[in-house]
Amino acid sequence: MSSIFLLLQQVHEKVHDSAMKLNYSEPKIFTGGVDINTWSKLSNTDRKHALSKNWYVYYSYRNPKTGRLKRQINIKAGANYYKDKKSRYHILSKLKESLEYVLSKGFNPYGDNSSLAEFIEQLLSSDEKKINKTKTIAEKRTFIEETEPIAIVYPIKKAFNLAFQIKSKVQSENSHANFRSRINRFIKWLQKESIDLEGDISIINKKLVIQYLNTVLQTTSSRNRNNTKTDISSLFQTLEDNEIIYDNFIKKINVLKAIPERNKTYTSTQEKEIFAYLKEHDTILYLFVQFVSYNYLRPIEVCRLKIGDLDLKDKRLYVRAKNKPVKIKIIPDILIDQLPNISNLDKDHFLFTPDKFGGEWETKENNKRDFFTKQFKKIKDHFGLDKNYGLYSFRHTFITKLYKEMAKTATPFEVKSKLQLITGHATMEALELYLRDIDAVLPEDYSKLLK
Repeated sequence: MSSIFLLLQQVHEKVHDSAMKLNYSEPKIFTGGVDINTWSKLSNTDRKHALSKNWYVYYSYRNPKTGRLKRQINIKAGANYYKDKKSRYHILSKLKESLEYVLSKGFNPYGDNSSLAEFIEQLLSSDEKKINKTKTIAEKRTFIEETEPIAIVYPIKKAFNLAFQIKSKVQSENSHANFRSRINRFIKWLQKESIDLEGDISIINKKLVIQYLNTVLQTTSSRNRNNTKTDISSLFQTLEDNEIIYDNFIKKINVLKAIPERNKTYTSTQEKEIFAYLKEHDTILYLFVQFVSYNYLRPIEVCRLKIGDLDLKDKRLYVRAKNKPVKIKIIPDILIDQLPNISNLDKDHFLFTPDKFGGEWETKENNKRDFFTKQFKKIKDHFGLDKNYGLYSFRHTFITKLYKEMAKTATPFEVKSKLQLITGHATMEALELYLRDIDAVLPEDYSKLLK
């Protein structure tokens, strides 16, 4: 045997028996059995499986009796109360860093200072260490309070503001205003319930949201409660998509049955009387109603129309619908005959303003719709119509009229196929549901069947 080999073997044994060898292994983080660096590439199933397990910091320390490294108790510090990867890993990373520090300063789980809390207290009182007291106390609490999460990973206020910024880029002005309004009411309720907006987003759980939705239900309606749930879910989905939270639990909250609210259709007599009165007393509102009636537009869509959206030569109307591309509709002759000359008007001006046809009107879409709604309220008062009638009633009325006229010479399927092109419904199913809701399709007199 080579003498150099024997020499090296003696050196190896000497080194490994020396007091200079490390008494502990480098602390590591268990992340549910997956490589945390490949998290973005994992499937949702793999992520959920990993998060279903407890995550923790683990390390080994040399047993003074055996001289071998022995695995110590796992340190969790409440990290598993969080259900998302980012929160857990943030806490455990701080734990790992702090554990490495105290081990390097001589912490020995087998020594007299077997209590980690006691050891950190000794570090705090040591002039030699010069450790920032506030930071060290926080580190101590992180270790010893394993049943209570204490780290602030992503504040509620910051998370909501991020969602607002993202939503403002993908929602229409009107939709974002409604969305923001509902979320702000939720924020005010959280503050009323003494929820600190600087606290971590994980404070908001399913039970808390259900409690808020119940207050909305008690003070308003099931319809508004459901709409509120939809907006809060949309916000939390944005947070999930941006890995602020792991799971949008709002989707698991049930939807309540809500009685649909709709305007009644006008009788033929009511329609004629209202049109005659409008034509004589309010020509701007009269034309507004014509677009709702003959082009089957929603009032908010009429408010969006500009002079340039009307192509009278080819009889085309370009409508900017909510969160959808511009859609093209024909302008029927019955409507063209009602229009004044618009050839000299600015194409960027709005079709309807409070005092004239074609002009500038800088205000929000909701304000415009509310203006014409209030103007029509005067007409309703004149004819003694209740809250079940409104501008939307004209759309229902004229779609019903059109269906009945077409049904005289065509099959129901042919009627609905043609009607879908006129009304702009995305699918046949959507049109059929709409027709049922407004009672456009009624049976013939069935008296003879009862004789």
